[in-house]
Amino acid sequence: MEIDKNKIVTQDELNEPAPIDQVEDRVEAEMKVIEGKAKEQVAHGLQDKNLEREAQQLKQEGERSLKAAKEAQVEKEKP
Repeated sequence: MEIDKNKIVTQDELNEPAPIDQVEDRVEAEMKVIEGKAKEQVAHGLQDKNLEREAQQLKQEGERSLKAAKEAQVEKEKP
């Protein structure tokens, strides 16, 4: 069986991002959430209100990014 090179359609031709690019945004967002949680625990231990506030902001930013990435994925999957 031979592949007909004239029938192949690439992701570039379809303006479709590569799967690795789609995952990258979610991974970065998840890492922000994890880093925020870790900083929050350290801030509690040190009783540092500024660090705790910074950690909460980082965690919330990551959660917003995750939500946006999931919504974009759902929107893309719609017919």
